[in-house]
Amino acid sequence: MSESKIVTMTEKDMKKVTSRQRIVKIIVQIGLYLFLGIMALIVVFPFYWMIISSLKSTVEYRLPVPTLFPNEIIWKNYADAFTKADLGQLFMNTVYVGIVSTILSLVITVITAFAFARLEFKGKNLLFTLLLATMMIPGELFTITNYVTVTKFGWIDTYTVLIVPFLVSVFYIYLLRQNFLQIPNELYLAAKVDGTKDLKYLWKVMIPLSLPNLISITILKMMGAWNSYIWPRLVTTKAHHLITNGLRGASYLDEAGQTNFPVQMAAVTVVSIPLFMVFIFLRKYIMKGVSRSGIKG
Repeated sequence: MSESKIVTMTEKDMKKVTSRQRIVKIIVQIGLYLFLGIMALIVVFPFYWMIISSLKSTVEYRLPVPTLFPNEIIWKNYADAFTKADLGQLFMNTVYVGIVSTILSLVITVITAFAFARLEFKGKNLLFTLLLATMMIPGELFTITNYVTVTKFGWIDTYTVLIVPFLVSVFYIYLLRQNFLQIPNELYLAAKVDGTKDLKYLWKVMIPLSLPNLISITILKMMGAWNSYIWPRLVTTKAHHLITNGLRGASYLDEAGQTNFPVQMAAVTVVSIPLFMVFIFLRKYIMKGVSRSGIKG
């Protein structure tokens, strides 16, 4: 057999192998996207059901065979939700607690993380290890002791009881400390040679360089305040309830004395929208801040 025929057959075999590889790759891609699409539908469907249920009438909601889209869109459910659940007051309470607690928590977190990252003092590593060890303890174990403490202080049914007990977060301190450790120590030593004070160096150098991480902490802290349920319900009355636990105590009864589930779904939808917006528009800051926390130290 001539060399030209051998070369020709080899080329044909290579083309067949390449063609098969392409087909297999396409099939794998189709299967992957099909699987992801099915998983996305499973995740999204409950939210879709929540939204369409909030737009139905009570009669349509109670039909034996559920409808996948409202026969008649009832926008009045959202107005009733604001009235029955007092969403305006709940929003104000949550925003106030979220903003104040976030600002104070950021101040404590930044100063503490800076101390553990740059300052040298006796027992620093041991103290930091003990702080990390507290992360292994479930937060529910502190509920009773915290409740007894705030009761003795007379903080029950005040904004203080919603803010002060959760100002310190070991996780946020650890996250920011790891980010501070990525900043070259030579900058700090040079600043000290120039006579720069620690707080000025922190404000002028470390905070700007760690801004993505600080944005992540801010977002997570605000979301924590927004989603808070057990503690506010335990230590406050309706006047100081936050948005999530306030919905639980609202009355959604209609004229017949039955629960108006579409209005209830409308209230849940209104509460969920801000979190969706945060995730859609700010998710890159959360991921960027967490990824920059590093592994140094």
